[in-house]
Amino acid sequence: MAEFLDPIEFADAEPVKRLALIAHDNKKVDLVAWATFNRETLARFSLTATRHTARLLERKIGLSVEELLSGPEGGDTQIAARAAMREVDAVFFFVDPLSAQPHEPDIRALLRVCNVHNIPVATNLATADLIITGFARLDEFHAPAIVARP
Repeated sequence: MAEFLDPIEFADAEPVKRLALIAHDNKKVDLVAWATFNRETLARFSLTATRHTARLLERKIGLSVEELLSGPEGGDTQIAARAAMREVDAVFFFVDPLSAQPHEPDIRALLRVCNVHNIPVATNLATADLIITGFARLDEFHAPAIVARP
């Protein structure tokens, strides 16, 4: 008996969620620890990140991540543009609130775009946990069924 995805059920499945990940230098350790804990869940999504964050996620955790520019080179702005075009379903931005950032206007613009377009954005571990847990549950709820046919 062969198992396969029923095309009708598969067509009704939710598309893969697209997550953007960013971390300020002083928060990269937190992001790596969080992503390591959530590795299996994150692997089910399409991931995009700014350069250094993407490389960390690929090298340290083994996740497949689309690499954009670094934040100061415009990576935050690239993610903001994707959010405005509805090409991102959530943003995980591990912000260091105690350090000034040279590209602060880009950061504010990204947060503004997420708010304008109602895109969930996590700037700390607690919110990141809530969002990833919610998306994981939605993903499980909408997962296509494996149907056995004679």
